[in-house]
Amino acid sequence: MDKINVGLLGFGTIGTGVVEVFQKNGDLLQERLGLPLELVRIADLDITTDRGVTVDPGLLSTDADALLEDPSIQVVIELIGGYEPARTFVLKAISQGKHVVTANKALLAKHGDEIFAAAESAGVNVMFEAAVGGGIPIISAIKENLCANRFHSLFGILNGTCNYILTRMADDGDDFETVLKDAQEKGYAEADPTFDVEGIDTAHKLALLCGLCFGTSVDFDSIYTEGISKVTALDIQFADAFGYKLKLLAIGKMDNGEIEARVHPTMIPESYPLADIDGVFNAVRLVGDFVGPVLLSGHGAGSEATASAVMGDVVSVARDLVTGCSPHSPAMACPRSVVRDLSIKPMSDIVSSYYLRFFVNDQPGVLGTITGILGKYQISIESMMQPHRHEAEAVPIVLMTHEANESNIQAALTEIDRQDVIQGESLFIRIENRLD
Repeated sequence: MDKINVGLLGFGTIGTGVVEVFQKNGDLLQERLGLPLELVRIADLDITTDRGVTVDPGLLSTDADALLEDPSIQVVIELIGGYEPARTFVLKAISQGKHVVTANKALLAKHGDEIFAAAESAGVNVMFEAAVGGGIPIISAIKENLCANRFHSLFGILNGTCNYILTRMADDGDDFETVLKDAQEKGYAEADPTFDVEGIDTAHKLALLCGLCFGTSVDFDSIYTEGISKVTALDIQFADAFGYKLKLLAIGKMDNGEIEARVHPTMIPESYPLADIDGVFNAVRLVGDFVGPVLLSGHGAGSEATASAVMGDVVSVARDLVTGCSPHSPAMACPRSVVRDLSIKPMSDIVSSYYLRFFVNDQPGVLGTITGILGKYQISIESMMQPHRHEAEAVPIVLMTHEANESNIQAALTEIDRQDVIQGESLFIRIENRLD
């Protein structure tokens, strides 16, 4: 073997970053691999738009099948995104005996079982470091460096768009819509931001992390997912007053044979290191039985950081090819024969502390009505804040609770919202006081 040939499906933002790595650091890759790593084909529906990099026109094609059927290509990089045709192309690459590197978290969260089974049967690698956390080496850390640990929990800030929006709302006091528009203008948010701001992108990533950490297959559709579009600047201000930061958090926990897998706005104490992850940065905090807590953070998106992770996987695959080894690490950290079937704990059974915010008529007895109903559902109050009275008809009341059952919280708020003294719908945000 005198070289390793690579084909690239998808010449968008990340694909352009991959091409730049080949062009700028090809000599470094050859030095570390021991032989040349060559990008020999690029397939994309659009091969005319200027990406800011110079590419030999002979490498470009709109024919993905020609790339997939090229016997000289040993590694295929899939950067198309979405479910189809990415799924079809990845499965075809595997059927052709090619190794696959992808950044497509949505594809793997939805169709990972099928793809990983095909790869195991064919004896090829499917690598996806770039699918979670961009340039943060979280996948390889779980699969390799930390594999001797049983993981108790994982907490992740996994979407730079949401983290940027929440950071700006906290720093500037602007509302969600204003900051979202700014994020779109700066290129931090898509024209249609639904996948990001409603937590879907984060849930895709959580499905993969839970599978890796807990040795199971997580159905993406079973993950409770709630975004940040209902969070207000007022809630962030109250959180700060109580000593908390608000983050869109991906939470995975092992609890008596069940998994908690949920994505939602979460208040965490401002003294915790995870609370300091601001702007477009991502972070993952793992807790293992031997290593204890580990925090990894960095750029979670962008062409350069993501391309770095993609090429790390490519080199890992290439090293196996050079040494003649079969895939040295199962895609999901353990052989499929030992993957466990674990259930996802229903949200109604979750136990947490809560931030509760009500808008009420400014009249005597309102607080007693609220606390009476909370007490009826075994919900005890830890602290309370009621701003000074003002001319507006409705005034906010904010309560922080001790740990309570989610189903009791939901039932209590339903009853409270039916009271005449309450204006509008109450809001609650879950609190994580112990990231262990």
